Amino acid sequence: MESKAPRIAVVYATEMGSTRDIAEFIAAELKDQGAEVELSDAEHAPELSHFDTVVLGSAIHDMDFLPAGVTFVRTHREALRNKNVWLFSVGLGPALGGPIGSRIGRIVPKKIAALRDSISPRDYQAFSGHYEHVGVSLKARILYRLMGGGRYGDLRDWAAIRAWSTSIARSLGLPAAQSNTVVP
Repeated sequence: MESKAPRIAVVYATEMGSTRDIAEFIAAELKDQGAEVELSDAEHAPELSHFDTVVLGSAIHDMDFLPAGVTFVRTHREALRNKNVWLFSVGLGPALGGPIGSRIGRIVPKKIAALRDSISPRDYQAFSGHYEHVGVSLKARILYRLMGGGRYGDLRDWAAIRAWSTSIARSLGLPAAQSNTVVP
């Protein structure tokens, strides 16, 4: 008997590991709700024809997805257009506060908007990542503070990530989770 559970590929591009952690969390949440989930980095992604849904995430550097994420989208654009796709990014923007930072944090960079629009995902969500000041220039740290950046460290909002993964599960008709995934 063939399984009726949605088959989901969770694919990510990461540099420091924050995006991978979020992708792992989303994959675990969807799996706990009954989906068949395969998690992989963009450079080793499975054949998309085996999946009904794709959740794709990338870290943002220089206001664009990482090269591996961009390459994945460009290489699989046609397949992604014909799938149920959910797209997320991980960067500093959502963590910014204050009058300037909160406005800047809501702006989707042009390169990401163009990439997003090329595959028409069901939803796009930006999440905060992990931001350390070690190795960051004084100028960049001052700019971060001026734009409303508060603390350094793990800025990920796990409740927002869980809510987003739950919205994916609901759209796929998955039952509510019996337990909560532990935050990394």
